[in-house]
Amino acid sequence: MSARPVRLTVLTRDDLDPPHNLDAIADLADIRLATATSLADDLRGSDVLLLWDYFSSALRDAWSGADALRWVHVCAAGVDAMLFDELRTSDVTVTNARGVFDGPIAEFVLATILARDKQLHLSRALQRDHDWRWRETRRTAGSTALVVGTGGIGRATARLLRAAGLQVTGAGRTARDGDPDFGTVISTDDLVDHVGAFDNVVLIAPLTEQTTGLVDTRVLAAMRPSAHLVNVGRGALVVERDLVHALRDGVIGAASLDVVETEPLPDDSPLWDMENVAISPHMSGDVVGWRDELADQFLTRLQAWVAGEELTGAVDKRRGYVH
Repeated sequence: MSARPVRLTVLTRDDLDPPHNLDAIADLADIRLATATSLADDLRGSDVLLLWDYFSSALRDAWSGADALRWVHVCAAGVDAMLFDELRTSDVTVTNARGVFDGPIAEFVLATILARDKQLHLSRALQRDHDWRWRETRRTAGSTALVVGTGGIGRATARLLRAAGLQVTGAGRTARDGDPDFGTVISTDDLVDHVGAFDNVVLIAPLTEQTTGLVDTRVLAAMRPSAHLVNVGRGALVVERDLVHALRDGVIGAASLDVVETEPLPDDSPLWDMENVAISPHMSGDVVGWRDELADQFLTRLQAWVAGEELTGAVDKRRGYVH
């Protein structure tokens, strides 16, 4: 490490509180707080960039100021919003918030499946109308789920769904058997050949060139008419217009969408008013205290980096996720 103090730029927003442990971080680095408009200037001479505003793509426009940059940490699991060609080909290391969101998102996925199986959304609507209507619900234990995305979040989800009695299969880049969390993993290239075997299809894959538009008309048509699509990954994993048609025409039974193509979801989107759709505003991993956990994770990594230790969990910038 250089004898001079570490220089750290923190990209934030005017409406976003800084990390709660900023004083502890300041013991290790000289800090500049930057916004998207000031980033190019504030980045000059900085060794480290902390993307506290984790969905920002401002680094692309400010890249000319990255004259000393060696490490970018993104406070999110997905890094698709901030990757660009110059960063990919540079020597700058990129890390993400791997591990922070695994448990909360797994819980959210299980909750969406239970809510659909037990008709909780319908019960709430009937309660609002003072309609006492007896029904039979679906048993969740023994049903099947295909988890598309075999990283940390997908694995946590598979373990929790199995604990609830679901039969879980994975889908990833490479097909294999004997996986400790999924048992069988099918190739996402073969999704259309396998997706019809599952009651629930859960999308957790990172957004890459290969996964953009992964679920389209062909995949939706191959699903069961009663199938439940859950998307907690990225909206662009699904061709949204194809999904709307599939839900309207009864090609699939329901969708629980924590992410959509355009966020916030436009007022005129037909998804808002579909009775077989549950919408949530990209919040599946955001449990109470999540920002503090993100800040603590960065501090731990900064301490290791200042001590000259190798950064763990680096993102494969070519693939767009931690390999």
